[in-house]
Amino acid sequence: MADFAGTGIFSLAERRMTWLDRRASVLAENIANADTPGYRPRDLLPFSAALDRAVVVPERTSPLDLPALAAAEGGARENDTGTAPDGNGVRVDAELTKLADTQTEQNLVSSLWKSYVGMFRTAIDK
Repeated sequence: MADFAGTGIFSLAERRMTWLDRRASVLAENIANADTPGYRPRDLLPFSAALDRAVVVPERTSPLDLPALAAAEGGARENDTGTAPDGNGVRVDAELTKLADTQTEQNLVSSLWKSYVGMFRTAIDK
């Protein structure tokens, strides 16, 4: 069987799944600490920001070229969602919504991965 891991779309899908897995862990940690006094919820920067950091910034070769956007810093960061009287900032409903969105995105990336593998297999078998 062919190794598709080095192919651009598969590499991107793998990076996205890794990011989604990490985000699910951060959100689960937020939910687990919903009753911890003083706990501040965290979240990851959007995947696009993480992707921007990993991509080489194109050089402007003409004054007519559009400038590249500045890359954002990565990693988990605290959310500013307000706090309860005990200093806890976790809103379980918001965290569960983000977790459900993350699972939906994981399902989408997995489906795209399977579709592309199917197309490659079809191309190789013919």
